[in-house]
Amino acid sequence: MSSVLEPVRQPFEEVLQTRPSAARISAQDRLARLLDPFIFYSVLVVFVLAAIPYGTVEPWWKAIFECAIFALGLLWIIEGMLSGKWLVRQHRLLVPLIALVALAVVQITLPLRNSSVSLVSGTGLQPISFSPYETQLFIYDLMALIVAGGLLLRYTTTRSRLKSLVYVVIGIGLGSTAFGLARRAFQTKPGFLLHFLLPESAEPMGGVGFGQFINHNHFAFLAEMSLGLVLGLMLSRPLRMTRLAWCLAVAIPMWIAVVYSGSRGGLASITVQVLFIALLIFIAKPGRELLREGNRHDHVRRFGPFLVKRVVLIASFLIVMVLGIVWVGGDPLAYKLESIRYEVGVKDSDKYTRTYRSSIWPMTWEMIKDHPIVGVGFGGYWIAITKYHKASGEYTPQEAHNDYLELLSSGGLIGVAIGLWFIVGFCKSVLNRLRYGDPLPSALSIGALAGIFAVAIHSIVDFGLHITINALLFATLMVIATVTIPPGRQKPFNV
Repeated sequence: MSSVLEPVRQPFEEVLQTRPSAARISAQDRLARLLDPFIFYSVLVVFVLAAIPYGTVEPWWKAIFECAIFALGLLWIIEGMLSGKWLVRQHRLLVPLIALVALAVVQITLPLRNSSVSLVSGTGLQPISFSPYETQLFIYDLMALIVAGGLLLRYTTTRSRLKSLVYVVIGIGLGSTAFGLARRAFQTKPGFLLHFLLPESAEPMGGVGFGQFINHNHFAFLAEMSLGLVLGLMLSRPLRMTRLAWCLAVAIPMWIAVVYSGSRGGLASITVQVLFIALLIFIAKPGRELLREGNRHDHVRRFGPFLVKRVVLIASFLIVMVLGIVWVGGDPLAYKLESIRYEVGVKDSDKYTRTYRSSIWPMTWEMIKDHPIVGVGFGGYWIAITKYHKASGEYTPQEAHNDYLELLSSGGLIGVAIGLWFIVGFCKSVLNRLRYGDPLPSALSIGALAGIFAVAIHSIVDFGLHITINALLFATLMVIATVTIPPGRQKPFNV
């Protein structure tokens, strides 16, 4: 009898022996599947919370943000161990940023700078950084930004998640706009939900913050990035009236808010942004693919409506922008625009008291010439510049008001080389991304590029990327512009 049952019993015993192992694998797979969406949507929640308290500038809130990101990074490691999926191709973008962290570590560890006052007994050498503590904080900030970008690149794996990412960026911009307009309409005394927010009456000619920001220029940076995505969606193919209507309903208040904020750099950057996105639409997909097949008559028939509709939309938006500046801005904006001449030519009465860009930039250049290779250390600008600041000291520059000059002064030629390395890698990833034929994801890439371009222009005269939420949204735009969805998960993507 046993010999009869033997052919049946052996396979059954094999199943019993392998069942615990299969159960373990199944449990790991279920846990990994639970962690995957939890990590992604938790990152989005952290981004929204980071936007609230002045854009996360106070040390205590910045510490909470970094702890949250690093905790999600730990979950990333656990999920990677369970699923066996760690990195994607786009993670190569983060390598230059890791190199920048390594440079900052060198700046606080190697005593290579001569000084008349010794910090190390028996030597006259100090760390490269003029402020090792601030450089250490910079390392923590940049590492948190790297982890946040890595999380988005790893877990933006479906069309719905990419759409959620886009909506979070637009939603943060719209929420900040609504809060800023509410402040302008109702705030009459210091404190408006946030303690340090001052009313516009505190400085009638502008200069106070806007939205949840202490500095009005920092709001403009955020609005530029959100507005770029909105414009990319609005001008995508095929044109739909419902999408066009809600995009205009979001874009116009953002533009009005930037005008009210009085940010001259924001006004210029958004104007150039609209022209930039118009150019991208005609040299990149989806417009170029209309001319692939057919004779000249077919080309005209296909490309004509495409061209006319977008030219009309772009021209209309530019007209609205100009009218907004004239009608909404009023005397305060006119005063701020008139004061531009003082930024490039200091008044005699302010020559030894106030600090303008026309005086900050030459003194920064003098500092760069004295520290050309590795700079004065990330975060060390505010101390190193005192040697070159010839004014009274009533106002001492804390930043270079030009992020490119500050990168050169803080990281030297090595820091600039790392920055160029990052830009080249990003451009290659964008070109690979635009080769995909889906119209709307391509439009999102164009919108993200428009936001990045506006920030690049604005950074010539301001330092908005020093604010945590702005740096996070900038990294998010880079993810939107470069991330690719796995082929098996390409479902219809409608907005």
